[in-house]
Amino acid sequence: MKELLKNYYNVYDIDIIENTVFSYFVFQNKKYLFMPYLRSEEEFKDLLQLNGELINKGFPTGKFIANKENSYFTFYNGKRYVLLEMDLNNHTEYNVLDMIRFTDQLVVNNTKTILYRNHWAELWSSKIDYFEYQIRQLGKDKPVILNSFSYYVGLAENAISYVNSTNQKYQKTPNEKITLQRKRVVFPNITLNYFNPLYYVIDIEMRDVASYFKSLFFNSYEDLWIEVNAYLNTRKLSLYGYQMLYARLLYPSFYFDVYEKVMEKELEEEALLPIINKVDDYELFLKDMYVLLSKYAPIERVEWLLEKKES
Repeated sequence: MKELLKNYYNVYDIDIIENTVFSYFVFQNKKYLFMPYLRSEEEFKDLLQLNGELINKGFPTGKFIANKENSYFTFYNGKRYVLLEMDLNNHTEYNVLDMIRFTDQLVVNNTKTILYRNHWAELWSSKIDYFEYQIRQLGKDKPVILNSFSYYVGLAENAISYVNSTNQKYQKTPNEKITLQRKRVVFPNITLNYFNPLYYVIDIEMRDVASYFKSLFFNSYEDLWIEVNAYLNTRKLSLYGYQMLYARLLYPSFYFDVYEKVMEKELEEEALLPIINKVDDYELFLKDMYVLLSKYAPIERVEWLLEKKES
């Protein structure tokens, strides 16, 4: 990798820190990430334009660096990679109040972009259809997945129905601004993830918030309710917004994210066990979230969750 970086970017005499997601190094007092690019070329055009606008506004974000061939893509081990300059302190953490502040600064007026992710139900349905096909073809030797997959598909179908019902009954209001969001927000929510342009999408703010809450559930439960209450006490949503927040909490992205890595042979299926073992706790969380959100708005019920007794 050092030779490739030298040949393509004139980077030399560096120490590289590698993990499963990216390679990190410092050169001439600037910090860089060398990462696989896993999205489409069409998306990259919009990412580059969006990120350029953020940089021109003076907003903190990673900067794409072109190589000597004037291309943003460099092939390494058969994959496309991009180089990002990240000038920020990569250990800074952002809580939900920070996320509100940044969201308010990054409202997007032009939604005619391939980065726009407003059709949640359709996207989730397509993904579930593909997973079910994949299980039929490749899942016969994966007992952990076979014993848990149907439950999480059922939970996803609840989320899809919740979104469809919400979209049919209510209209978006000005409170649900279209803004810069991420594919996922994880805890701890650090600069290297939150301001990495490879993760940017365009959506309503419930996307990042729900993603963050789900990650807190599995990684820092003691902070979860502090963050949930901080958000709800600060941000007034419409009925549509509260329901879409709940819909995203219903959708078990945490299971499917690991499932995909198992099917791509990046993880063993036992990596799903910490999620599966907390299934009752997550149902209780969803029930408690319903009770809490109902204090702010008359959101729709999910009867089987509310009727389920604590074990």
